[in-house]
Amino acid sequence: MRRRTGLLAAGAVLVAGVFPAATGCGLTSGSPMADDVRPGSIGRGEPLKGARLTVTSKSFTEQLILGAIMGIAFEAAGAQVLDRTGIQGSIGSREAVRKGDADAGYEYTGTAWITYLGRSEPIPDPREQWDAVRRADARNGLTWLEPASLNNTYALATNQANARKYGTRTLTDVAALAKSDPAAVTLCVEGEFANRADGLPGMQKAYGMSVPAKYITQMDTGIIYTQAAKGSCTYGEVFTTDGRIKSMNLAVMEDDKKFFPNYNAAPMVNSRTLEKWPAIAGVLDPITRKLDNDVARTLNAKVDVAGEDPHQVALDWLVAEGFVREG
Repeated sequence: MRRRTGLLAAGAVLVAGVFPAATGCGLTSGSPMADDVRPGSIGRGEPLKGARLTVTSKSFTEQLILGAIMGIAFEAAGAQVLDRTGIQGSIGSREAVRKGDADAGYEYTGTAWITYLGRSEPIPDPREQWDAVRRADARNGLTWLEPASLNNTYALATNQANARKYGTRTLTDVAALAKSDPAAVTLCVEGEFANRADGLPGMQKAYGMSVPAKYITQMDTGIIYTQAAKGSCTYGEVFTTDGRIKSMNLAVMEDDKKFFPNYNAAPMVNSRTLEKWPAIAGVLDPITRKLDNDVARTLNAKVDVAGEDPHQVALDWLVAEGFVREG
C-alpha cells in the first residue's frame, strides 16, 4: 500500500509532476454506487436523501477501502453516490474535492500539511496537527471533519522471535540495543527512507542511534516485510497500517519520541457541499472514530493478502460493525 506521497522536505511530492486539469485525472468517469444498504447505527432518517454526492480517493488499497466506506455510508443515509475513487497520485483526489469535481474523500493530515500546504515542520501532537490543517485548509474551501486514530506513518518492525530475543518495544530500545550490541541491529529500508532527513538519518539523530552502513540494506518495499519476517534483517521499515504487519505477525516498534509525522486519516469535504448537507458530519463521525491502525491492518490484509475486493471489504466491515444494514 502506498500512501507515502508527502514526507519530503519543503513539501515536495514523490509523485512526479503537478496536478493537471481535473479532466486529466480520470474525473470525467465514474460509476454510480448501487449497494442495497439502509441505515444501521448511522444514517437514520436518511438525512442525505436527495443529495447527489461524489466520493474520491487515491489508488492504493487503504484509500480504496476508505473511499468505499464513505460512499456506502452516504448511500445508507439516502444519498445517490458517484464513485470516483482510485485517482492516480495524491494531488488529484484533493484537487477534485477542492474544485468541486468531487464532494469528499479521506485524506491524511501529514500529507496535507507537508505536501499540499508546504509546511516543512510537522506538528508532533496528532490533534494539533489535524487542527492546524483544518484551519489552514478552510481558506481553500475544504473542511476537515474529525480525524481517526488511524495513523499511516513510518515505523520499524521485527518478527516475534527477535522481539522476544532482544526485548525491544520502542525505538529508544532499538537505539540502546544498537549501542550495546551493534551487530544485533540490522536494518532493511527503502532507498528513499535511507537518505531523507525525515527518514532514517533523522530518526537516528532523534534517538541518538548509530547503525553502521554495513548493517543497513536497501531494497524494495515489498521485500522488506518478508525479510523482516524471516529475520534476514532484525528490523524493517514498514508503514504502520500495512496489512502485511498483521499477516506476517510483525511487532511494530513504538515511536516513543514522536519523530515521524502524523498521518491520521480524516474526511476532507468540499465546504460548499457541507454547507448544503451538514448531516455529512454526523454520518461519518462515528465511522471515523472506529478506524484505528488495527482495523486498517485487518481490512488492508483482506485485500493485499487474501485478494478480496476493496469495496466488498468496506461493505462487510460496515455491516459487521452495525453502521449499515443490507437489504
